[in-house]
Amino acid sequence: MNLVIGNEKWIQAAAFYLRYQVFVLEQKISAKEEFDRLDDDFATLYLVYYNKSQPVATLRYQKIDEKTFNPDRFCVSECYRNQGIGKQLLLEAEKKAANEGCTTSVLSAEVTAQAFYEKMGYRVISPTYMEDGILCVKVEKRLNRYE
Repeated sequence: MNLVIGNEKWIQAAAFYLRYQVFVLEQKISAKEEFDRLDDDFATLYLVYYNKSQPVATLRYQKIDEKTFNPDRFCVSECYRNQGIGKQLLLEAEKKAANEGCTTSVLSAEVTAQAFYEKMGYRVISPTYMEDGILCVKVEKRLNRYE
């Protein structure tokens, strides 16, 4: 597996491909809702894991403020799930954020993925709510600096 981080068009294209497969085709979220204004910002970074030339997992890297990391649009290709790839991708993103001074990670988690986030050290900080037709909860984690 090879991790690529950046905002170049080829990285964004791989991230969009995965998001379309997972969120639009699998979960039936409208493409208009999935691809938003943050995807138009040239400063937005994407993390993409590749197996050879095949993108298999992605997340959009953003900050709410200089201390709060907000990983979103996080997904793993169906045939690569339950292999630890999502865990590794999220850890890499958290490490990058912590090394840039973030102390907290906050995200909107699908209820079906809540147990995954809890195993990763996140705690639920909201009641359930609907986002893009999916039942979600807000989760939060304290980040530690990595060396």
